[in-house]
Amino acid sequence: MLHCSVILVRLRLEARPGFPDLDWHCSDVQLKLSFDAEEVERFPCHRWIKTADGDVELRSDRVCMLNSEALQILREHRARELQTKQHHIRWSTFVEGGPHCIDMTIIQSLGPNLSYTRQSPGTNPYYLRGFTDRIESWSSWEELDILFSHNGKDNAVAKYVQAHWKEDTFFGYQCLNGCNPLQIRQIHSLPANLPVTTEMVMDFLPQGSSLEQEMEKGAIFLLDYEILDQLPGNVINGKQTYLASPLCLLHYNNHGELKPIAIQLQKTAGPENPVFLPSDPAPDWLLAKMWVRNADFQVHQLLFHFLRTHAIPEVCCIATLRNLPEVHPLHQLLMPHIKTSLQINVQARASLLAPQGVFDKAIGCGLKALPLLFARGTDQLRYTSLCVPDDLKERGIDTLANCYYAQDALRVWNALHRFVMSWVDLYYNDDQVVQEDSELQSWIQEIFTEGLLSFTHTGFPQSFQTKSDMSKFITMVIFSSSALHAAVNFSQVDFSLWMPNSPPAMFRPPPNVKGSVTEEELLSFLPDINAGCNVLIILLLLSQPAANYVPLCQYCEWYFSTGAPAKLVEIVQKELKAICEDISKRNFKMELPYPYLSPDAIENSVAI
Repeated sequence: MLHCSVILVRLRLEARPGFPDLDWHCSDVQLKLSFDAEEVERFPCHRWIKTADGDVELRSDRVCMLNSEALQILREHRARELQTKQHHIRWSTFVEGGPHCIDMTIIQSLGPNLSYTRQSPGTNPYYLRGFTDRIESWSSWEELDILFSHNGKDNAVAKYVQAHWKEDTFFGYQCLNGCNPLQIRQIHSLPANLPVTTEMVMDFLPQGSSLEQEMEKGAIFLLDYEILDQLPGNVINGKQTYLASPLCLLHYNNHGELKPIAIQLQKTAGPENPVFLPSDPAPDWLLAKMWVRNADFQVHQLLFHFLRTHAIPEVCCIATLRNLPEVHPLHQLLMPHIKTSLQINVQARASLLAPQGVFDKAIGCGLKALPLLFARGTDQLRYTSLCVPDDLKERGIDTLANCYYAQDALRVWNALHRFVMSWVDLYYNDDQVVQEDSELQSWIQEIFTEGLLSFTHTGFPQSFQTKSDMSKFITMVIFSSSALHAAVNFSQVDFSLWMPNSPPAMFRPPPNVKGSVTEEELLSFLPDINAGCNVLIILLLLSQPAANYVPLCQYCEWYFSTGAPAKLVEIVQKELKAICEDISKRNFKMELPYPYLSPDAIENSVAI
């Protein structure tokens, strides 16, 4: 008997009279080579087909790299798939000096296979919308408190923030466990432009210890917002707003408390740029901390949130579509984590980051400063800062007992890393296979050139020489697209709902002398009512997981359901469940829990 095999199946959707011209979602084609054959060969599709697509070619469900393709027809099929993708998925520039993005401005251009429907969790900012026409300053702290009471009454963290935002201990806590735990770092010498002496801060150090001794012990930390220096402030409601570039020195004491001990509001030291201390008049010290929190708001939103958890995953998604065919094992592993970045980023660039969007109308870093800050952030981005073990160690927060972000991030990273290494082991026998995978090497090279603009000083890889290097990078992509996004996004309304704790804009310039403000006057620094409420509306909408969100490593894709991949998924899910249980037990005992990196609260991808 003549043996035959089917290599490709070709489908075409044609419009026919009497039938609606609608897209068709095809799961797969199942083929028997004879009526009495027991085996069924599957040709997966799992996508929408349109009449405009022409011929759609499907191949069997065997996952493989280019080097293992024995048949020329299958090599040609891979090449045709990538050519089609490269024609449709093209690079564009959002900001000069920033990572490149997809060349699309409306989500309809993505088509049904790269877009998704997010089911709203039912957040209703109706009350806040009633304030968006009030172009005026807050009349009193009581008025601000009334607004908060209507929006924060069911948010235990936000109520804690309101009660403790003035306290130095809570200020330090937020540096480790707030919505931006990525800024603070340990220092062993003072910046040259921060003229702080032991005599200035001796009351805030252990008795008999000097600033130099505390730095040697690893107890001195720094928040440095030099990246904001000389950026133009936004104009909101026709009023000039202001940006500062503060340096904030903090001390980690023997009680496990991190407290600010000195704040300088501008980069350049001088007589008109005093160093504020906890011993200064209470309004001065509180205002200095508000300026630090305002600076943190700017870098958190654009650099630690959008750049790291939106722009970088989008770069990786575009490169994946353009360089890795669907049968490539890395395509299958990564796409569940990065595909949604395309739609959400297209929407963000068309709304939040566009003229008349919230950055334009309500945030201190408006559309004039935004491209400058984004380019500076890209230039200063380092690969190690995106790899959790490296980042925590470099910043000296890996051993702090009350840094729950560090503890949880490291556990989630390690679970993901073991999962990724096991996945890589399934398809790459040794380092030579990695080196010879031309599709993989094209993928990482395009990420480096289009995402990091070929900036070698960023430390991002330009190629992979080992399985270990490859596994680390893939873990970074998955972590940034899921866990890191959960930490910096879903926490932000909790710490920002009480606006004085995290002012999105400042309507008066930084003070250049001490003793110039009263506590009541601090209100005049905050955004106008309409601007502040517009920001809170956006944060409320962004901080809620979708009703249909997919938790971390809970896969819907067919190729995770059987065989060796299914076993790996089962193992990582078991690890993540154990992490959930441990975090839950810990948080139960805490007055202020840290839930953001509990795996059951982490979305599998960036979908909001």
